[in-house]
Amino acid sequence: MPLPSVLQAAIDAINAADTDAFVAAFAANGVINDWGRVLRGHEGVRSWARSDAIGAGAKMTVVEATTTGNTTHIVFDWKSRVFNGRSQAYVTIVDGLITEFRIPAN
Repeated sequence: MPLPSVLQAAIDAINAADTDAFVAAFAANGVINDWGRVLRGHEGVRSWARSDAIGAGAKMTVVEATTTGNTTHIVFDWKSRVFNGRSQAYVTIVDGLITEFRIPAN
């Protein structure tokens, strides 16, 4: 189940607690949409990493991945001080950078 390299880099950054590497995986106008809470640009991505991911001690393990066009659907296990359990995301990649990381409400 190979992932697009920039998505793998973002996951590796979460697991390594490397906020700068996580932000670097996103386009300057990239978006995180977490259950409808939309955070835009590098500052928004950094904010989400601080509050919901890296700052919350998150570990992410992808268990399924399917890529169609420029969007990869992932199913993953997530462990952190904010949320624990299985979730999913749709990750859009354009020109080698993440433009949207969307976690739909379950």
